[in-house]
Amino acid sequence: MAAFLTRVKGGFQRLMERPATVDLKKYADVLSSIEWREERVAKLDDAELTEAAVALRKKVGTDKPDKADKGMDNQAMVELCALGREASRRALDQRPYDMQLVGAMELLHGRIVEMGTGEGKTLAGALAAAGYALQGRSVHVMSVNDYLARRDAEWMRPVYELLGVSVGWVDQESSPEDRRAAYGRDVTYGAVSEIGFDVLRDRLCVDPEELVQRAPDVALIDEADSVLVDEARVPLVMAGSTDDNQGDPEVAQIVRTLRPGQHYERDEDNRNAWLTSRGAKVVEKALGDIDLYSGDHSDRLAAVNAALHAHALLQRDVDYIVRDGKVHLINTSRGRIALLQRWPDGLQAAVEAKERLKPTESGEVLDSISVQGLVGRYQRVCGMTGTAQAVAEQLREFYELKVSVIPPNKPCVRDDEPDRVYEAVEAKEAALVKEIVAQHETGRPILVGTMDVAESERIAEKLTAAGVSSVVLNAKNDAEEAKIVAEAGALNAVTVSTQMAGRGTDIRLGGAGGTEADHDEVAELGGLYVIGCGHYPSSRLDNQLRGRSGRQGDPGGSVVFASLTDDLVTQYAPDAVAGSDADEDGRHEDATSQRFIDHAQRVAEGVNLDVHRNTWRYTRLIEHQRGIVLAYRDDLLNSDLAAKQLKERSPERWAELAEEVDDEVLARVARHVLLFHLDTRWSQHLAYLSDVRETIHLRALARETPIDEFHRVAIGEFRGLLKDVGDLAVETVANAEVGADGLDLEQAGLRRPTSTWTYMVHDNPFDSDAEQALQRVRAMLKRVKAAKR
Repeated sequence: MAAFLTRVKGGFQRLMERPATVDLKKYADVLSSIEWREERVAKLDDAELTEAAVALRKKVGTDKPDKADKGMDNQAMVELCALGREASRRALDQRPYDMQLVGAMELLHGRIVEMGTGEGKTLAGALAAAGYALQGRSVHVMSVNDYLARRDAEWMRPVYELLGVSVGWVDQESSPEDRRAAYGRDVTYGAVSEIGFDVLRDRLCVDPEELVQRAPDVALIDEADSVLVDEARVPLVMAGSTDDNQGDPEVAQIVRTLRPGQHYERDEDNRNAWLTSRGAKVVEKALGDIDLYSGDHSDRLAAVNAALHAHALLQRDVDYIVRDGKVHLINTSRGRIALLQRWPDGLQAAVEAKERLKPTESGEVLDSISVQGLVGRYQRVCGMTGTAQAVAEQLREFYELKVSVIPPNKPCVRDDEPDRVYEAVEAKEAALVKEIVAQHETGRPILVGTMDVAESERIAEKLTAAGVSSVVLNAKNDAEEAKIVAEAGALNAVTVSTQMAGRGTDIRLGGAGGTEADHDEVAELGGLYVIGCGHYPSSRLDNQLRGRSGRQGDPGGSVVFASLTDDLVTQYAPDAVAGSDADEDGRHEDATSQRFIDHAQRVAEGVNLDVHRNTWRYTRLIEHQRGIVLAYRDDLLNSDLAAKQLKERSPERWAELAEEVDDEVLARVARHVLLFHLDTRWSQHLAYLSDVRETIHLRALARETPIDEFHRVAIGEFRGLLKDVGDLAVETVANAEVGADGLDLEQAGLRRPTSTWTYMVHDNPFDSDAEQALQRVRAMLKRVKAAKR
């Protein structure tokens, strides 16, 4: 009974916390007061405006940020918004709408705000960041890439300066000095990956002056749903150089000769591949008549599995592109190159061998951090996006964040047409091209959203053949994206793009440099027409594409062309059949066909949620253990704890060394030795847990719960870690030669990697324990049946 009541209570609470449009009545008096105060602020000169902001900082500033802090009171909020509105008008020639101010105020209350495309999220976010800064808090504005981080920081800088707030940014090119200066500002912009990498770099520092970041305080996340949900299973990794994990060209060549159905099979989701009995014999013979499944050839078996995965499951121009002699992964949720991202080393090397490329550097993982772990460091988290409602439950479950929906400044009048469903991809694309040709003849601008690079290039070729010139935006030319996107609303423009999420540039009717007459001419044609080449695995991505049209009350339209043989349908609704016969163009207009497509998308969303939840279940314990290690590391780095511990554990050796070198040198030696062994043992712990995770699914075959077994093993392994660090440090100091200048770590055998680098590791496509166990059982049964024949 108690459990039932708990479930009912939880369900009722979730129902009450569902996102809803912000009740503007509660802001009516505040907005009215802002307008009244704005009239007086407008009479101040620039210096007086800045002085008023400084006075506000003195009034509301605090040196003790609290995660439960409720933020500014209404009076301070009125002053902030009035000053911010006037600063924006002067610096940008943009007077923030009431809805932008409401968005900023909701951000200051720690919410994820949903604001439609073109509603001014960037400026609303800047006003909120300034508000936090005036409270004495340091703010990290996390963008989805370096370009947007720098663009927004430079774009908003004049507003910040008028408000007496300092701003900086970090990107891949920033030096340690640049980073230290940027993080010393009130507001720091950076890609979420770059900020995370700086956290990892700081965790390897052995002297306090090497640190670049301050203690984390406020995180304001742009494209919050993409960052917090879509990329939540992409760990950020710090690696150190080794010579292992090179791709095996011989194995890659053997796997190239294998044929699906004969030598290997794939599951229905195209996530797993395995050798058939016949395939195993072919590979074993080619490798010199070895037994792949004996313990003597485990390395070769791992290489074969990686090569098979690269060959059978990863497609060029879909999952990755090859450019400048290197493999570049494609971010499937954004349709662009995933900078610094790679698969785990074995698979990365296998893809490089598949493409006959020189293998890139590989190495051991020194540390890693998940998006949840990164965001969880901050005292206050808020964010903004155009599509948050669909993931409100995940944001609440994983981050304890609530969603506030900000109504548009002007009602959206975009015409979203019903899907046009076709029997097969060929018929769908023929109809799509025909529709584009017809609309293009009127001069109406068209934005075509494709699933991947290969499809974007195929559609562009068909349009060229039909006499329509188009501009392609995909992972191969993403450096030109801002210019391409800005001109997508011009008269006669046809833009073919892979995924519009996070592009960060508004599409103005008439084009970026168009006149008001150009705007009106395009508006009379119906505005921007968005055409989807199919549904994405997430309805949010569909909505992000549609949201490019109908900006700020402009007219616009959207339609999705789908087929019953789209990858989404064949993967997640493989039994889909049309509810009626297709017409002469291959089109189905029955409700049953549409339901199959909708069902496939819901299944895909459910699978992705399960992947996110499963990943989080495994990383939570590691994050807890990492927190213990980091707290100890911070004490070692910033106090005399290392010296105290070694003096206590090895008093005679310590006294002996104290007679030879001064206390400061000896304290530095103790710190460096303990930090080395702590970092090394933590790296070893992560490697061990990675191995455990890769094989934990086998526990399902023994009717054990994999996650419980993982926790049991991880807790047991961690229990002696800190003691091991102390033992190793005592042993090192006992045998080391310490001179007046300290300890030569290399000579003492304490060798840190000769080089380190960062990357984002694309998580293993084997997404769930149950799936892995099922596939291995299936493969086992196939081998048994084959043997009986």
